[in-house]
Amino acid sequence: MDEALLHDRPLRMQTLSASVSAPVERMAEGTTKLQTKDLSLFYGTKHALKNISIDVVERRVTALIGPSGCGKSTYLRALNRMNELIPGVKTTGEVIIDGVNVYDREIDIVELRKRVGMVFQKSNPFPKSIWENVAYGLRIQGVKNKQVLNEIVEKSLKQAAIWDEVKDRLHNSALGLSGGQQQRLCIARALAVGPEVILMDEPASALDPISTAKIEELIFDLKQDYTIIIVTHNMQQAARVSDVTAFFYMGELIEIGETRAMFTNPVKKQTEDYITGRFG
Repeated sequence: MDEALLHDRPLRMQTLSASVSAPVERMAEGTTKLQTKDLSLFYGTKHALKNISIDVVERRVTALIGPSGCGKSTYLRALNRMNELIPGVKTTGEVIIDGVNVYDREIDIVELRKRVGMVFQKSNPFPKSIWENVAYGLRIQGVKNKQVLNEIVEKSLKQAAIWDEVKDRLHNSALGLSGGQQQRLCIARALAVGPEVILMDEPASALDPISTAKIEELIFDLKQDYTIIIVTHNMQQAARVSDVTAFFYMGELIEIGETRAMFTNPVKKQTEDYITGRFG
């Protein structure tokens, strides 16, 4: 990754005069896990997402960047239909996972949200023990075998890089953990039900630098087994953790491509202006 991004030094950008009306794509090869085709979303009369078409490559980290209110989190929530919890929302277009449109009427939303897990900006552990937090989704699914539950809880906590910190206090309240530990616990809780895609909405924005570094290391490890889509306002974080970056502005996809290319040689002037701090 470009050292200027990793050490917060000013970038030397090439100014490109060419302006293209359609989103620019410069993508590496790989198996497509998830696609959105002409995805639009309305909050009442507000057109929040405008015909977003993206191919998300399997076992890669895709970062969504852009100023506040540009549609990043709305897009993320559309992928597992969480926007439907908001009154007055209308969604058009398609979200396709492994060839199936998740907006088809016969789709089981509970099963969808099991396959497409979500980690929120603010950690939200349940007021239960650490063990119960991780086992919660499995219990809801009807898993009762204590040995199976113990094995999955341990595996999930290890995957979330928090096992060594909590293995001797699994039956203590999760609310006694630090903020960074709570966020990793929430990641373990999402992993326990066996997702294929993990959505992360600014998972480190409320954390200190040490905890943020642990979350970033965890993301790097998890992409070996999972497809990850992360919303972040932190340009350096996007550069460090992602393989692909998509730039959103005012509900539109402006540019998407490999992260290194996006940050060192963006095609769109809007992208360059945002990355170099001229707005946003």
